[in-house]
This record gives sequence, C-alpha cells and structure tokens, in this order.
Amino acid sequence: MQDRRPSPLRIRHPVGIALSLATMLALSGCAAVSAPACAAGEQRAVSEWMVFGGAKPDGVVSASEWNAFLQDTVTPRFPQGFTAWPASGQWRGADGHVIREPSYVLSLVYAADDRSDARAQAVVSEYKTRFQQEAVLRVRSPACMSF
Repeated sequence: MQDRRPSPLRIRHPVGIALSLATMLALSGCAAVSAPACAAGEQRAVSEWMVFGGAKPDGVVSASEWNAFLQDTVTPRFPQGFTAWPASGQWRGADGHVIREPSYVLSLVYAADDRSDARAQAVVSEYKTRFQQEAVLRVRSPACMSF
C-alpha cells in the first residue's frame, strides 16, 4: 500500500512558497555580499556605520563632549580618517519603550581583519561606558577601499 501523506519538505500553501522563495533569495543575497570583487589597487575592507545615542542620565551628550570622544577615542584607533555627523533617531530599549533622542553617526572604512574589528569594538565599549549607554548600533558591510 502506498503512503499518501504529504512530504514534510513539500510546500503546498502559496504563502509558504512565497516565504521559501524569499528566504532563498535573502540567503543568496547574503552570499553575494560577503565576498566583494575588488578592482586592481583596492583592498577588501569593512564599511561600518555606528549610531550613538545622545541621551544620558544627566542630560545629553554635548557637541564638545562628542568632539572630545572623537579626538580621545576614535582618532587614535582610526588615524586614517572617518566621517561623523549629528543626527536624530529612535530605537526600542531593552524595556520595550521607544526612545527618541539626538544621536551621532560615525562612518568608518577599515581593513577587514580582527585587529581593526577589535578597535571598532573598543570605540563602542568606550562610548557606552563614558556616556552610560545601553547600546550602540553597528551596521557593517563588506567593501573595497583605495586611497
């Protein structure tokens, strides 16, 4: 007698098919992004945006405090350069509440190696400690760089 139960791997529902296709496309996109083809004269790098919240328990991180942080913490770790600008944003804290606050964005491009990543993590750790922050958003992407 033949078993007529549907195969557990067979997806019959249209939503399931769409979800499966979306998952496959997303995973294939991740694979393509992870290994950029750099041109001659370029090297593999990491492009990273860090978003630092400006609210702190006793007020906000002032422009002079931010500039001192850049000078004391970021510049020694990334002397090749970086770009930074003020912003405003919102995020959901660990307690579930949405927090709107002034922010600062730091854009870095650095060699794709463990040492550089450790320097980036040190920047995040110092900011969290110095300004009593719960989190700093890091968005990292593979890139190619040249000077």
